[in-house]
Amino acid sequence: MAPDFLVTHSGGFHADELLSSVILTRLFPAARLVRSRAPQWITPGSDRIIYDVGGAYDPAMGIFDHHQRGAPLREDGQPFSSFGLIWRQFGRDYLRAVGVPASDIDALHAGFDMDFVLPVDLMDNGALSPSVAGALAKLTLPVLLETLKPVFDDREPDADDRAFQNALAIARSFVEASIRQAAAKLRAEAIVLQAITAAGDNPVLELPMGMPFRPAIVKAGADHLLFVVHPRENDWCLTGIRRSSDGFELRADLPASWAGLSGEDLAAVCGVADATFCHNGRFIAAARTRDAALDMARIAVVHAGPAAAT
Repeated sequence: MAPDFLVTHSGGFHADELLSSVILTRLFPAARLVRSRAPQWITPGSDRIIYDVGGAYDPAMGIFDHHQRGAPLREDGQPFSSFGLIWRQFGRDYLRAVGVPASDIDALHAGFDMDFVLPVDLMDNGALSPSVAGALAKLTLPVLLETLKPVFDDREPDADDRAFQNALAIARSFVEASIRQAAAKLRAEAIVLQAITAAGDNPVLELPMGMPFRPAIVKAGADHLLFVVHPRENDWCLTGIRRSSDGFELRADLPASWAGLSGEDLAAVCGVADATFCHNGRFIAAARTRDAALDMARIAVVHAGPAAAT
């Protein structure tokens, strides 16, 4: 039975109850969101879900707090915030509600929990400091969401609630965009894995469009692949494959003689009439046609040599 009320605490807000509210208001759009610490609101009842307040965790009673002694921990001992508790309980329902295919829900639920929810949980509990982001510390999502709180001398009686609602809309956009991107990566993975099978031992992978490809290549163990070719809106793209997800080194660079050239200059050097551009960093090139892009790829493979991907 759908709740009539979604209850979280009043006053200043943090990322965890904001992001929890994104999930719950999507699932229960008719419920009234109440921000209060009054006992009559934070006492469990059949008509409400209470989160980040109330001093208890009891999913059967609809209360999801994490501030009390004996608060729940993840299997690895890391703490939950209210966001993690709400995601654990309602995340799969949320994914169904936003149209994620049933076959992808478990993978997406786990991936979003690890990549998005867990850092929020850890920061809210003081187990992870924004300072780990170095110069970008002030640009982490939890910190940015908290900058939307009213300033200290805003004395309007509804300042906190107005700010919460404004922040909720922004938090919703980040959650929904992250889910869309994660779901798209799963769709891309299926397409890339199929293309890898079709490519066989060819070191050039052809895809039907631009999409994330490296995770599927790694998953497939396709260490022989050096370059990817795919169409763009008006031309074809040839790109290298990074050796690791957190670096820029490629399995193979495009030929040094192509670097920074375009048009007739590039065509003359590489010997492909429809070649149009090669980045000075030698990680991407373009051509007018599919055949030209594949010709450039074949030349690049020869130039790279047999040890390029090792």
